[in-house]
Amino acid sequence: MNDAEGALEIRTHPSPTGPVVVHLAGELDHYTGPRLRVAVEEVLRDPGAGIIADLSDLHYCDSTGMTMIITAYRRAQAVGSSFAVAGLSPAMDQLFRVAGLDQLFPLHASVQAAAEALRGN
Repeated sequence: MNDAEGALEIRTHPSPTGPVVVHLAGELDHYTGPRLRVAVEEVLRDPGAGIIADLSDLHYCDSTGMTMIITAYRRAQAVGSSFAVAGLSPAMDQLFRVAGLDQLFPLHASVQAAAEALRGN
């Protein structure tokens, strides 16, 4: 495995209100994106499990990474699960908004804010 393939850490844990938090740390790109797909598929094996993508420790996301997040959102929607993104840095938030991703799925300042919003739905 080369350095680029190990540049992303993914941890999953349930939030107190139900959705599963998928925490990404490092870089989401061509090399690491497939690992996100695997993590999302594992979470969605539990019927009705919502997903909060915690990107608070994501330092880099290229177009492939954004595509993987869109794919995760669409996969969650296909099985009737909720999906939200939380914890974007100011630079990542701007990138996601310029790309129009805020029109596709909700962007929240924190995991707690995302969990509260999903609980209200």
